[in-house]
Amino acid sequence: MIRNYGETNERRCGGAVSAIVVSYFTGPLLARAIASLKAQPEVDEIIIVDNGNWPGTVESAAESEDGDTRVIIVTGHGNIGFAKACNLGAERSRGEYLLFQNPDAIMPAGGIARLLADAKARSRPWLMGAKILEPDGSEQQGSRRATLTPWRAFVEVTKLYRFAPRHPYFRRFNLHGEPCPENVIPLPVISGACFLLPREDYFNVGGMDEDYFLHVEDVDFCLRFTKAGGSVYFNPHVSVTHYKSSSRVDPLNIEVRKTVSILRYFKAHFSEPYPAPFMWLVTASIWAACGILALQRVIAQGIAFLGFRARRGRNGVQRARSMAARRSGR
Repeated sequence: MIRNYGETNERRCGGAVSAIVVSYFTGPLLARAIASLKAQPEVDEIIIVDNGNWPGTVESAAESEDGDTRVIIVTGHGNIGFAKACNLGAERSRGEYLLFQNPDAIMPAGGIARLLADAKARSRPWLMGAKILEPDGSEQQGSRRATLTPWRAFVEVTKLYRFAPRHPYFRRFNLHGEPCPENVIPLPVISGACFLLPREDYFNVGGMDEDYFLHVEDVDFCLRFTKAGGSVYFNPHVSVTHYKSSSRVDPLNIEVRKTVSILRYFKAHFSEPYPAPFMWLVTASIWAACGILALQRVIAQGIAFLGFRARRGRNGVQRARSMAARRSGR
């Protein structure tokens, strides 16, 4: 079901941007994300793909006091996963360019104009990613990344980079800890939290791989885009604030889905170059890391629950004493 708050969905060209936002129980941040996109003159339409939200959340985010009618809501399909939802939004789009932005990310004023200007100065096909920031202003992990390979994943999981941090063989996947470049540079992988590319080029590589339900679909897309002859760029001039973890999703479920996606990615792209025994080792290491993280989360949740019970018990004693004091004072 499509609720169109604007004009009919006819194809437009001439530089118009279709912004696509996939939302799953995002909460109040969705309205802020949409407002930041409405402030961009280059955005012709904002397509919210509703994978599941509290009643009225998406409609409230779509409304505008100044009569802005650029929002289209695609809903009624349930939680179909991030990759499939991106493709669904792209199919409904009419702009020459597609901007994908997370529902808990805030585009700065003039951000899309700068992304477009820097991208158009380069030869197509191009994919332009923004600099992703934490709410405190520091660069977020995943803002810029190297190619994810089984060896690099093994280095991350086993923390081998600590022994030789400057050695090229032990280079990390996430590059946010390195000095940020001053100008636009080509990179193997940018963040899926915010990126821009021509609509035609998106479909030329087949869009997102819908076999990924959540996570790694952006890493896979960048690799396939490069293999198809495209160039991926990181733009340090546009800083998008990403709040992360705004959706109502079980953190343990996220880690399991991420692990499954990583292993699927390796099977799709690296099953031939790497020997089977090493891939078995990588698989075991990644699942072990997932298990350790899951155990840590369970312990943390248990401690938090016990702390809550203890606080509630103390509060109960205090309330009883207060009631006894009031009665004795009568």
